[in-house]
Amino acid sequence: MKHEKRRAGFTLIEILVVVVIIAILGGFVGVNLVNKPNEARVSKATSQIGVFETALSLYKLDNGNYPTQEQGLMSLVEEPKVDPLPRKYSSDGYLEKSKVPSDPWGSEYIYLIPGSNGEKFEIISYGADGQPGGEEFDADISSSNIE
Repeated sequence: MKHEKRRAGFTLIEILVVVVIIAILGGFVGVNLVNKPNEARVSKATSQIGVFETALSLYKLDNGNYPTQEQGLMSLVEEPKVDPLPRKYSSDGYLEKSKVPSDPWGSEYIYLIPGSNGEKFEIISYGADGQPGGEEFDADISSSNIE
């Protein structure tokens, strides 16, 4: 009987082929991710504004009115101490976290009541530059423009 040697493991060529394929795929994914951080920030700001809108609606359901501009978005995480005092403030607040998050660029969101275009309220992120107005990623992101 002949004894056949079984080949165990991979050859160097097979390993190199796999490494090259992974590098090529990683290059495509990496290039796409590197070019997308500002788009991701805009998407996050839009999502956070949607969460604020929902929380403000719950606040109004419990208390009969939206927080005043003076009370601001902080009223979603801690009970306001200035008039009009809430009638039935939720003991857990209205946001999951115990603080109001900053926008993705590290600035505070702007809360206007009434909104600038006559809406019941408006929540604004000034975008990447942190200044009103702007274009592309510096443009304002407003609850009045989000559908």
